[in-house]
Amino acid sequence: MEDNIESKKLKEIGNRLREARQAAGLTQADVAYSANINASHLSDIECGKKQLSILTFCKIIEVIRVSADEILRPNVPSVNSIYQGEFSKIFKDCSAAELESLLKIIQEIKTSMRTNKDD
Repeated sequence: MEDNIESKKLKEIGNRLREARQAAGLTQADVAYSANINASHLSDIECGKKQLSILTFCKIIEVIRVSADEILRPNVPSVNSIYQGEFSKIFKDCSAAELESLLKIIQEIKTSMRTNKDD
């Protein structure tokens, strides 16, 4: 059972690394080159197939320019405030009509995510 928990954690961390890399507009090749690791190793990390050393982790997050907390501890209140700040930046220049539309979209996505999580 411990292996399943560790495997799940590795997949979650790998997924968050992938999402952060993609949000930064970087390819696996970009990150691998800059972090001085093999692209296939990065792929295995993102898929949760391989553990990574703390040094490799540091190299990857420095290239992606993301906080370790965002990757390792996304449910911590201080990390949530980072996300809230990011949302504020996105919404800052929106009109009232755009904000209303985005709010409806986000509510639908949240409902869908929670419905799918229950399945």
